[in-house]
Amino acid sequence: MKPRTYELTLNRTIPASPEEVFDAWLDPTVPCNPWHGSARLQWEPKEGNLWYFLHIMKGDDHRPHFGRFVTLDRGKKIQLDWMSYNTCGFESVVTVTFKRQGEDTLLTLNHANIPDNELGRAHEKGWAQLTGLLEDKFTKARA
Repeated sequence: MKPRTYELTLNRTIPASPEEVFDAWLDPTVPCNPWHGSARLQWEPKEGNLWYFLHIMKGDDHRPHFGRFVTLDRGKKIQLDWMSYNTCGFESVVTVTFKRQGEDTLLTLNHANIPDNELGRAHEKGWAQLTGLLEDKFTKARA
């Protein structure tokens, strides 16, 4: 029997252009994306390229993350295959879209094919935290 999966979608309005938000999402020096602060980051954001990072948890708990860049359309869409400890071996798909709304950007993050268990559901908190940091970064910059 195949384990149950689910997908999550969250939206954030970011006070910046779609291009600025897209660039920040892919910049590992900016503390508002999954790449920031990761150990052993290996990647070159280019369609078809593989990416890898090691998330260091408390103690000796290290969580590898890896996948492939599927789509990189500046200011419009990022899509990547995503596997990690919390996906329990499932290949999931993260899609981030950027849509202009006046002077702001509606960022929509969809993470599909996540295991419907405690580990899989932990992505909700992680993505909400990262997109919140992204919103805060640009809110402070605009102020």
